[in-house]
Amino acid sequence: MEVEAVSHQYAGTDAQVLNEVSLTIQENEFFTLLGPSGCGKTTMLRILAGFEVPSRGRVTLDGQDILRIPPWRRPVNTVFQSYALFPHLTILRNVTFGLKMRGVAKADRHGAARRALDLVRLDGFADRMPSDLSGGQQQRVALARALACQPRLLLLDEPLSALDYKLRKEMQGELKRIQRETGTSFVFVTHDQEEALAMSDRIAVMRQGTLEQVGNPSDIYDRPSSDFVAEFIGDSNLLNAAPDSQGRLCLPGGRALGIRGDAPARVMIRPEALRIAPDGNLSGQVTDLVYSGAATRFLVALDGGEETVQIQQTSTEAAGISMGDKVCLAYDPQQLWVVAP
Repeated sequence: MEVEAVSHQYAGTDAQVLNEVSLTIQENEFFTLLGPSGCGKTTMLRILAGFEVPSRGRVTLDGQDILRIPPWRRPVNTVFQSYALFPHLTILRNVTFGLKMRGVAKADRHGAARRALDLVRLDGFADRMPSDLSGGQQQRVALARALACQPRLLLLDEPLSALDYKLRKEMQGELKRIQRETGTSFVFVTHDQEEALAMSDRIAVMRQGTLEQVGNPSDIYDRPSSDFVAEFIGDSNLLNAAPDSQGRLCLPGGRALGIRGDAPARVMIRPEALRIAPDGNLSGQVTDLVYSGAATRFLVALDGGEETVQIQQTSTEAAGISMGDKVCLAYDPQQLWVVAP
């Protein structure tokens, strides 16, 4: 699917919900639209589904413009956050509903529905009612119903947000498995950065109706295109640096970072890339620490300036370090990344 220069604003408002958004969703891809609330990701999903028509731009599938094709005629299905199951129908009848609306013969739709239930590992649940199922099982039914129609593209609108942490992690793995087994392209909408990194082949980071960056998870995490992406995707340390007379980027206190540049820059390093070591290039004082089981996170105020950095150590590595301790920090210069402001 190709999205070409799509812009959208709702009637009676001047606000641009989407502004010249262009992207490509590839065959057999798990593609995620990621961004904070109000960034336009759900509006984009609704345009792909056919529930909204953009103010400008084109959306094509296999080269065919689909903007004037109604939702029920598109080879696209949607799984909603609310599941939208019919409470008075059995699981089997819920899953066959879309096929019945398309005029598929009873024997064929029952076969397709049972295959879809088997795919989501609910093959023994056909005769149960939605009220008999847990939230995670209801989510699988909604997924089976969408997949039974064999769509070219499956849209998922924050489908895991209502689940508890453990079940959400389990369903992340299940969704990725199902996507691989079916070969269907998935477009997944979320504001959860960890979820996006764990599941996606590629991620589109959105902000205020525009695309900030599109790339695979490691590109997005390790090589963010802007301050916004660096801060939105995981935790980051953004340091102000300027070149010295030898072309080395240095912190305000004069400490060289180990990379070169010819202009003032913002330099990112992730907390896990810093480690406490006696031969470290940076030094400072521990001002806060948070223990979270397997890891401990420290705040360190660097010497010679106003910069404060987060570092993350395993709890074993962090043993014996307390508030107020002076520490040295080491890192690999290859893990530094200069970001655009």
